[in-house]
Amino acid sequence: MPDHRPAAPYPMPFTRVELAVLAVREGRLQALLALRKARPHAGQWALPGGVVRIDLDDTLEQAVQRIALERLQVTPPHMRQVCTVGGAARDARAPWALSVVYRALLPQADGLAPTPGKRIEALAWRPVDDAMDDRTLAFDHAALLARAVAATRDEVARLDLPPGFMPPAFTLGDLQARCEQVLGRPLDKSSFRRRLAARELVQPLAGELRTGAFRPAQLYGLLPGVPTAG
Repeated sequence: MPDHRPAAPYPMPFTRVELAVLAVREGRLQALLALRKARPHAGQWALPGGVVRIDLDDTLEQAVQRIALERLQVTPPHMRQVCTVGGAARDARAPWALSVVYRALLPQADGLAPTPGKRIEALAWRPVDDAMDDRTLAFDHAALLARAVAATRDEVARLDLPPGFMPPAFTLGDLQARCEQVLGRPLDKSSFRRRLAARELVQPLAGELRTGAFRPAQLYGLLPGVPTAG
């Protein structure tokens, strides 16, 4: 049956999803970068990502899941939208390109095990403060990564802990250390614990202690409504 719909009066933007996958590794917040196989920017590092396809993706969330599986061969948990950016000089393949940026903060990088997928030569973790300043990253991905890192650090600074931020049981020292690793700076112990108490984020786990060479430490859990990594 012939298609009698009128032709679009103007061209559509080239639309992509970019994935900012973050994790604490070696005591620092790091980002997962992909070495591109294809032009443009072949042989350069970038955020993993891909094109939204209307024949495969009914929603943006479906696009995120598909692209993550295609590029990383795994789906990072707790992917959340950071921002949408667009412009006429962002991608040499199109006169106008739009990117929707999603981020995930992994409880531990070793639990994900991504492997290079479609159009990716290699994957590597890199400290975010180095990557955000690297002007050799493809496209405008250094700036996009900076926005994802800023949003994550802002949440943690306010103690609005992202989903999966902590395991089901932890000490207050563990929680402070994790916050410091994400923020990239030390926190005052007394002030941190006062703010924790004021926010009512954690509760002691009855009878749960961590034993070792030093005094046993009380274990805590996040209160209901604050997702954990378990």
